[in-house]
Amino acid sequence: MNILETVADQSDAMRLPLYAVTVTAVAREQAPALLSLHWHGFFRRTPLRLPGVPLPARPVPQSMAQLDVPAGRLDAFEELERSLLEAAWQLGAWDVERLERPAWWRLGAPATEVSDGRRAFGYYDDDAQDGEHLMADAPDREELMRLAAHRGYLRWLFRPRKRGIWAAVQEPQGGDDTLDDSGGRALPCPVMPQPRQADAAARRTTVYRLGRSHRLVLGGP
Repeated sequence: MNILETVADQSDAMRLPLYAVTVTAVAREQAPALLSLHWHGFFRRTPLRLPGVPLPARPVPQSMAQLDVPAGRLDAFEELERSLLEAAWQLGAWDVERLERPAWWRLGAPATEVSDGRRAFGYYDDDAQDGEHLMADAPDREELMRLAAHRGYLRWLFRPRKRGIWAAVQEPQGGDDTLDDSGGRALPCPVMPQPRQADAAARRTTVYRLGRSHRLVLGGP
C-alpha cells in the first residue's frame, strides 16, 4: 500500500493545502483502514450572489478513502504503520501520533469517548447534512465503525509540511535539520513501528518523532 501516492493524487486534484492526515483502523489486522485528508480551505454554501450581502462560507469537507489491508498477513498492521511513517517522513511531518482506544460499546463509556470514536470514522453528532463534513470513497465505513465500537480502534495523525499549510508557518523551536529544500525528506525513513498495547481495554498514545534539530536555541534574559 502506498499512502504517499494516495495523498499526492488527492492533493493534486483538490489544489488545496493539507491541514492534517489521519488513518483510522479497527483493532484487528484483517479489516481495511480509513485514510482521511483534512484540508485548509473554504467554499461558498451557495452559488447565489447578492450585491453588498456577504454570504457565509464553510470549510472544505475532509476526504476519506479506504485502504485495503492484505488478508492473511501476520505483519499487516506493521506494514500499514510503516507505510504511514514513510508518507509522513517524505511529507516533512515533525511527528506522527498514534492513539490506541478501547471499544466504546460498553456500560459506562463516557459520551466524549463515544463521540471521538464515531468522529474517527467520519460520523458527526451534529445536524449537518450528508457531505457537510466528509467526502468519502469508503464503502465499508459504517461496518468498520460498528466493529470498532466492539473491538476498539487505532488512529494515527500527522501534519504535513510539504503539500500542507505548515510550510508557511514557523518551524518548531530550533527548526528541523532533516528537511530538504522542498520541505520533505528522502527515503529511507529511520523510524520503525512500535508494538501495540496488549491490553485491549487500555488507552495509550505513542508519538514517533521524525523531525530533528541540532541548532542551539538561546532563551531570553
